[in-house]
Amino acid sequence: VQLQASGGGLVQPGDSLRLSCVVSGLTSDYDGIGWFRQAPGKEREGVSCIDSSDGTTFYEDSVKGRFTISRDNAKNTVYLQMNSLKPEDTAVYYCAALHVGRHCVVVVSFWDPTDFKSWGQGTLVTVSS
Repeated sequence: VQLQASGGGLVQPGDSLRLSCVVSGLTSDYDGIGWFRQAPGKEREGVSCIDSSDGTTFYEDSVKGRFTISRDNAKNTVYLQMNSLKPEDTAVYYCAALHVGRHCVVVVSFWDPTDFKSWGQGTLVTVSS
């Protein structure tokens, strides 16, 4: 499974961005897609996850109500719509594919990177006035 993330950029506080993650490979080879982010000087943290089986979505509290994860199966793409962006959202954002047998409902408790089998290259989001 290969992933290609895009859509980052420089925006002002309160603006919106939509990140895209194009997933190449068989859908049977992964059980969900997660979005992580890593801010300068900080550890990578999980942000959102969408399960492949039923489309159930999960969000960290810091983005709940502002970010929306979705998928377009016809385009093999997972999106992260980010609204009401804040300076603290500044980070490199990565998408990653879950191993078969791993599901978002469990993974989001600890966001262990080893639960994910493949990673995209990251896209930089900068929120600044």
